[in-house]
Amino acid sequence: MGRKSTKENKSIYQLTREELGLTREKAGELIPGFSQEKIEKIENDRVQVRPDDVKLLAEYYKKPGLCNYYCSTECPIGIGRTPRVESKDLVQLVVEIINGVNKLSAEKARLLEIAEDGTVDPDGELEDFLRIRESLQKIQISAAGLQLWVEEKIAQGELEKEDF
Repeated sequence: MGRKSTKENKSIYQLTREELGLTREKAGELIPGFSQEKIEKIENDRVQVRPDDVKLLAEYYKKPGLCNYYCSTECPIGIGRTPRVESKDLVQLVVEIINGVNKLSAEKARLLEIAEDGTVDPDGELEDFLRIRESLQKIQISAAGLQLWVEEKIAQGELEKEDF
């Protein structure tokens, strides 16, 4: 039987495995191409985790949020481009999206004014443009959260992948 880790700064990969009640040995048996040693190296940052390894961990741990975590915090291309999405319940996500769309709807006329000449005037338009851009980014994150919610429900067997 595996030992209980006492490490203080555990990686998301180790925390996820432990949350599932899996030892490294059991996880290595569960995931094709993995071993106890490979999992230990990934969890302790002794190797740079590869995207295909993260996909397998996410699939077999039934935690699709691991992919977003990797893309937003570890992937050289995704850092700074991919927003970090947290798991939320459906009601919260829908409220965020609808509120964001309503807020943006109120800003529609101003965005059209700004875009009319194809430039953003730093003196008269930039502040409004940045505010509208922030609203769009919030909607984007909420929409990505909704996608994550769907992926989690598929992974848990509550929804069918074919339906999406």
